[in-house]
Amino acid sequence: MTTKLTLTVEKRVIEKAKVFAKRTGRSLSEIIESYLEQLTNEMPADQKGLSPKLRNLIGSIKLPKDFDEDKMKREHLQRKHQ
Repeated sequence: MTTKLTLTVEKRVIEKAKVFAKRTGRSLSEIIESYLEQLTNEMPADQKGLSPKLRNLIGSIKLPKDFDEDKMKREHLQRKHQ
């Protein structure tokens, strides 16, 4: 269930956040919800297997549902050390 929330935020922050949201293809609501979820440590089930570094990026990037962090690390290291 979603609920409407009213916030008071500095105009310059809102403008920067709108640019960020547009650049990342997300709405401000999605970004704020993701941040609040992180802040309260209520991780969705699909984020529980992610490393803390990757979880910190949530909100700035969208990962595919089938994202496999370990596989991506292995592939990166293989390319790096070829």
